[in-house]
Amino acid sequence: MQFLVDEYGYYGPFGGAYVPEMLYPNLEELQNNYLKIFNDQEFRKEYRSLLKDYAGRPSPLYFAKRLTFKYNAKIYLKREDLNHTGSHKINNTLGQILLAKRLGKKRIIAETGAGQHGVATATVCALMDMQCVIFMVC
Repeated sequence: MQFLVDEYGYYGPFGGAYVPEMLYPNLEELQNNYLKIFNDQEFRKEYRSLLKDYAGRPSPLYFAKRLTFKYNAKIYLKREDLNHTGSHKINNTLGQILLAKRLGKKRIIAETGAGQHGVATATVCALMDMQCVIFMVC
């Protein structure tokens, strides 16, 4: 099943989002510019280059010989832990912060749970010379 978001931000019969009024202009700005930026070939080229040369993608597959033997099935492990910053979080933060930079933003604010998202966000902000504030709820 696939739901496409309509012009009101709804998907499917019940979809939608609660957005504080204070943040609504930011979402409108993103909505008005996202597809233009995303479809820009220079943006896509830069993003792919960052994934390859900075994040270390594609991350390798490891043939898990002992698990394969134990479960009688060919088992491969995708080694996302070998990406720069040690997790898959770098993939998303590269795209989001590159997009924010294209929108002229100077500062990134993010939250993190266990810390990996915060590390990836701060790392990409340092790369792109952007201010960064990370909130971590314990």
